[in-house]
Amino acid sequence: MSADIVNLNKFRKSAARAEKEKRAEENRAKSGRTKTERTKPADEQSRRNATLDGARRNDSDLEPGIDS
Repeated sequence: MSADIVNLNKFRKSAARAEKEKRAEENRAKSGRTKTERTKPADEQSRRNATLDGARRNDSDLEPGIDS
């Protein structure tokens, strides 16, 4: 009967890698929004503002004598 020989350094390193990956996964889940997802609300707001500014009427566009 022979036992499987295990290199303890490899075993420790693989266990440490697994723990590090687990911690990284938890951090990604906790604060996991991509840059696109973080900037999306600001981009949408600026797009809405640009649309509204483009549709805005100026006082010079109004005919004189007509109250609005």
